[in-house]
Amino acid sequence: MQALKKNLLGLTQDELEAFFLDLGYKKFRAKQLLQWMHQKYVVDFDLMSDLSMTLRNDLKSIASISLPEIISETLSNDGTVKWLFNSGVGQAIETVFIPEADRGTLCISSQVGCALDCSFCATGFQGFNRNLTSSEIIAQVCFANSLLPKRKNGLSAITNVVFMGMGEPLANYKNVLKALRILLSDNAYGLSRRRVTLSTSGIVPNLNSLGDDCNVSLAVSLHAPEDELRDNLVPINKMHPIAELLEACWAYAKKHSNRYITFEYVMLRDINDSVLQARKLAKLLKNKPAKVNLIPFNPFSESDYQCSSSEQIRRFQSKLRESGIIVTTRKTRGDDIDAACGQLAGKVNNKVLTRLSEKKRRAVVL
Repeated sequence: MQALKKNLLGLTQDELEAFFLDLGYKKFRAKQLLQWMHQKYVVDFDLMSDLSMTLRNDLKSIASISLPEIISETLSNDGTVKWLFNSGVGQAIETVFIPEADRGTLCISSQVGCALDCSFCATGFQGFNRNLTSSEIIAQVCFANSLLPKRKNGLSAITNVVFMGMGEPLANYKNVLKALRILLSDNAYGLSRRRVTLSTSGIVPNLNSLGDDCNVSLAVSLHAPEDELRDNLVPINKMHPIAELLEACWAYAKKHSNRYITFEYVMLRDINDSVLQARKLAKLLKNKPAKVNLIPFNPFSESDYQCSSSEQIRRFQSKLRESGIIVTTRKTRGDDIDAACGQLAGKVNNKVLTRLSEKKRRAVVL
């Protein structure tokens, strides 16, 4: 039986240097390979002209650079693109590119499905199958970069990467951390720390670790100003309630100077959108390094929730601003192709877990 070849796409520079040293080559080869994969989007060893023929043959015998198999590509009326990628044994993940005049944002997935079971999210309703490897996470970026036309200034179409696709990034901490380091590496994508955003529902132990291990923008899915309601909307709150989560957020901001935490708040009609709830939210965040992103709810077939009216969203936003809170309302993009926030569902068959019990959820996320 032939040994499985090592996919080099998800290795950090330190890991690639160790890999080349083990093969008997100089570690500067790691820098060359990173640039071929992540800056030139070349995945064929034979085309890497500054590598010797001997090295290329050695790499072909034991390693690979594997991009995901695309199942479908869907284009929204607003220019948003959604790709469905095969992740094996009947599973699939989704990746979304959102073009704007001054930026291009790629929304990537970190898991096949999600175990956190947030009640307003299509991904959570699908259940959970497995974590993505670091190679599978970075492959989404490499694929999109290789396919999308460059911007008018000759730079990559992708200026920002957000971990807001399928899955809870902090429940796949090891692989996500490696992917973050590759995105930030000058020899790979070289993205600014402010242009890489990790969105989390609040796995506090790993959030604390992230503050020590990496410095990226942080978006926290809050969605309620009190524990009783958040327990229902975001069940991980039963493990890490709001006070504990906020303490971890302020600690993260303190570790990284001038770092604001963005709190995501989905607007659900008659659930979490009252003026009183806006006052409670403002009290939690006042005089803290916080800003709020209000997200109009994007419906999906399994949900009974409705989006707050535009007028109610405006009232909620005004009440936060009266308290000095920085607040924006997210523009809905890609909803006509189910690519908007909360709509990504991919294809999660043969689920390991679905509609999780509290005991099972605890086992998956810890």
